Amino acid sequence: MSQKIIVVGANHAGTAALNTILDSGKDVEVTAFDANSNISFLGCGTALWIGGQISGPEGLFYSSREILEKKGARVHMDTKVSSIDFERKTVQAKCVSGDYYEQSYDKLILATGSLPVSLPVRGMDLHNVQYVKLYQNAEDVIKKLKNQHLKKVTIVGAGYIGVELAEAFCRCGREVTLIDSASTCLSSYYDEPFSRRMEENLEHHGIRLVFRETVQELEGQETVQKVVTDKGSYDTDMVIFCAGFRPNTRLGNGILETFENGAYLVSRRQETSIPDVYAAGDCAAVYNNASQRTDYIALASNAVRSGMIAAQNALGRDISSPGVQGSNGISIWNLKMVSTGLSLKKAIRLGYEAASVDYEDYQKAGFLETDNSKVLIHIVYDKSSRRVLGAQLCSEYDISMAVHMFSLAIQEQVSIDTLKLLDLFFLPHFNQPYNYITMAAFRAE
Repeated sequence: MSQKIIVVGANHAGTAALNTILDSGKDVEVTAFDANSNISFLGCGTALWIGGQISGPEGLFYSSREILEKKGARVHMDTKVSSIDFERKTVQAKCVSGDYYEQSYDKLILATGSLPVSLPVRGMDLHNVQYVKLYQNAEDVIKKLKNQHLKKVTIVGAGYIGVELAEAFCRCGREVTLIDSASTCLSSYYDEPFSRRMEENLEHHGIRLVFRETVQELEGQETVQKVVTDKGSYDTDMVIFCAGFRPNTRLGNGILETFENGAYLVSRRQETSIPDVYAAGDCAAVYNNASQRTDYIALASNAVRSGMIAAQNALGRDISSPGVQGSNGISIWNLKMVSTGLSLKKAIRLGYEAASVDYEDYQKAGFLETDNSKVLIHIVYDKSSRRVLGAQLCSEYDISMAVHMFSLAIQEQVSIDTLKLLDLFFLPHFNQPYNYITMAAFRAE
């Protein structure tokens, strides 16, 4: 008799798990349940769609119900899992059409993702108060932007999504205000002067930045008209909330062990606290190699890897996660910033005897007068162990691949002294004979 595997949730982690199982060649009965009407939406492309940098949303999907069913899965869309009986190993679900399912499993993979953080402020039910996590959210925003009287957009939250959306709404001709209670943008990922450079970039393009202010309420007659903070008020025609995400772990029902923020605690094999139940993606915690402790890092890249690992182990193969470094990047009006591991301020907050080194130089040899940009690099390390804890780079040149090397360095606990004489080739078309990576490392105490 073939093994029965149920996957709950079919976005990045769920899709990766399903494809891994279906491509394994094993005799497995695979069923997926998802409360949405689409699969594999790349929410990171929402800003590109809103800003008109891509022609439409079609390329933001890399899988579908039809693709998965052609491979042999049974896929139930618009079907919400209402409860799970972990003792009887059954899943109960109901479709919007009214169909009810109760299905047994041998192995269960939870890939239920995350939900937007909702701020407890008055006026959240006003018209034109939006989230942009789902495809339907983005589609709704784009339809509303056809109204030329919608001129002012306020974005609450200056993390990656908020900054990307600020650019997007500015590109489509709106007046944009970006509000955050923090002292700067992208504060979870970058130290100064990186965050300040992004601030300058945003202000240069007309974004109004409002930091160190907390939203208190929204005002309006049916439609939102004003955002009120603890220090001021701002006229607006639309408000987009990007205040972060929380793990969607309702189905754990207090039975599965959770991390401090409610994410499922999992082993390196993506196993939860109950045998034969795995969790992957934004609903699960991760092991952070930089901090060397359990963490919560909601990234699509983490979701895909963890979905693959959960599936392999559900199939009976013993595969462990090497951990993550939280590698990420952003490009706003051609200013490219990438980071991995810990920022200096976070490393110090976690108790490390941390220090940092900075270096700035052109990417290529100075005599190349075209297609050559400066690169600012910032390496965080532990002074006692010398271990690399994090790295940040910023340039108009595409320096994104360099952060992958630092990601591996953190994973393998490489010392900053190793980077000083690292074998990096030189050719004027690519880089400098004194590479900014090694030059930065030489500045370490």
